[in-house]
Amino acid sequence: MFKQIISSLIAIIIGYGLFSQPIWAKSQDRVYWIAADEVQWDYAPSFPVDPMSGAEFTEDQRVFVEQGIGRLYLKSVYQEYTEGFSTVKQRAPSETHLGILGPVIRAEVGDKIIVHFKNNTRFPASIHPHGVRYAKVHEGAPDKGQSSGVVAPGETHTYQWDVPERAGPGPNDPSSIVWLYHSHADTTVDTNSGLVGPIVIARKGFMRLADAMPPKDVNREFFSLFAVFDENVSAHLNTNLSACSGICDVDDETFQESNLMHGINGLVYSNNRNYVMQKGDKVRWYIMALGTEVDLHTPHWHGATLLHNGNRLDVIEVLPAATKTLDMQPDVEGNWMYHCHVNDHLDAGMTTMFTVE
Repeated sequence: MFKQIISSLIAIIIGYGLFSQPIWAKSQDRVYWIAADEVQWDYAPSFPVDPMSGAEFTEDQRVFVEQGIGRLYLKSVYQEYTEGFSTVKQRAPSETHLGILGPVIRAEVGDKIIVHFKNNTRFPASIHPHGVRYAKVHEGAPDKGQSSGVVAPGETHTYQWDVPERAGPGPNDPSSIVWLYHSHADTTVDTNSGLVGPIVIARKGFMRLADAMPPKDVNREFFSLFAVFDENVSAHLNTNLSACSGICDVDDETFQESNLMHGINGLVYSNNRNYVMQKGDKVRWYIMALGTEVDLHTPHWHGATLLHNGNRLDVIEVLPAATKTLDMQPDVEGNWMYHCHVNDHLDAGMTTMFTVE
């Protein structure tokens, strides 16, 4: 009887949020093996059909997927490996929407993140994290020639990042929040080349044991990077020029325009798919952005509303390197548009769909 009373009191305390985490939860080392690899990336695998309309790409759409270099570009991407960099880990079905994003790095407040990194590209690269705590040697950025985690081609580095309270959800946040990680050897070049990924930090006791799973109080989670990848400043521009047809003058404005890829997770014109959920699910959306002054994005969800820090909305604003975490509980079935509401971005391909079953 006494044990039942104690158990009930603990349940009430946790239920009312008097303690944000179980006091008995243990901190862990979260270990990842991640490499920067060179891959041939397809911005629009459905070409010549637009998945949203079911019709062939229009003349205006073809500016970005057919003219100049087209839709296929050599890019640098982060990929997760099994221990020792033996094989590339296959993504779980719930992660197929991640597109060009690197693997999701997850931890709880109090944990330590250990990332074994290998640079398989032909250019210097690194992993620079936002939000977490690190010493200079694990910053992943140049520091007057000192060793700070920038990795030469073919070399490796092991990053160690702590996850203190200030890296986790704040008082108005839900049970988890998202940060960015990206290469900072040459930030503009590296990120436009494709080296970017998400870090999810949960409150203590909210992280599930299984990989690729949302926090315990969420049914599903989705990640969206809204970014205009500028292939004109990619590290791989010279290589990609060899595949260019038609006008291939790097000083030509039409050619430069064709190399601005307005995508969600590096995919344009509804090619970023598999945002699939059930009616009534508790769904968490992690929104991120990167880019330059044109990268002011306003993601908009049709057919649903969301909560952001207690505020109800269906459009959120996000600026380069900023992140937002929102919660949705969809109540109407259907295939719904999900897009940036900046007109130029929408027209250039920054749109897709989410499905409520």
